[in-house]
Amino acid sequence: MDYKIVFLDVDGTITNHEDGSIPFSTIEAIKTLKSKGIKVVAATGRPLSMCNELQELGIETFITANGGYVKHGETVIHKVPMNKKVINEVMEFAQVENNGLSFYTEEFSMNGVTQNEILTALKETLFLNDYPVTKGSIHNEEVFLLCLFGNDETVEKYIQKFPQLTFKRWHPFVLNVLQEDVSKSFAILKTLEFFGIDKSEAIAFGDGENDIDMLEFVGLGIAMGNGNEKLKNVADFITKKSSEDGIHYALKKYGII
Repeated sequence: MDYKIVFLDVDGTITNHEDGSIPFSTIEAIKTLKSKGIKVVAATGRPLSMCNELQELGIETFITANGGYVKHGETVIHKVPMNKKVINEVMEFAQVENNGLSFYTEEFSMNGVTQNEILTALKETLFLNDYPVTKGSIHNEEVFLLCLFGNDETVEKYIQKFPQLTFKRWHPFVLNVLQEDVSKSFAILKTLEFFGIDKSEAIAFGDGENDIDMLEFVGLGIAMGNGNEKLKNVADFITKKSSEDGIHYALKKYGII
């Protein structure tokens, strides 16, 4: 099979799941893919502003905010901005309940609530050691992903208050707050349409539950050895861990590099 495009999750896939660094073998694999004319797309939960090190590797196309915002160079391929009135209402409720919210524009910000569990979640999901900036007027901007920090008891209050919204957990203490479905697979569809590539010609690598739909959608879905067990169950192949040159190993195995 002639594959034309590779979608790479970032944290725990491109980056070493143990320390957040990018293995030399992955850097070389990305360079080789590009030299062969195979497109490389980062598909991440990160906002675009936290993808600078990936841009330095020569990656030009980014699926960010778990699929809420897709950009190639300066061209916006796909975006799903949330209703500003809804954002404001959720912000007001979160202020009363003292719950943390994060907002994904091209940048990353929060509502100023601080808790040990929130800081732990920021470290585990985005390798942040401190809280990002607080923006009280964020509802005036285009927000492509809104996240709520909380346990199941907290979430139940929001489900009761906002029955029109969907709350999708992707971390033990973090949920996507959705008006309409945001997913990496739909973002991939829009990216493939933009480039004129069929999904059978696409490969995807991932390690988390939010990568399941992505791996199921493409022609070849590869789970990292350090990946979630549910993800491994839907993968076409389970490669080595991201700390053990997993991306390079799988691309070599399939004769792609």
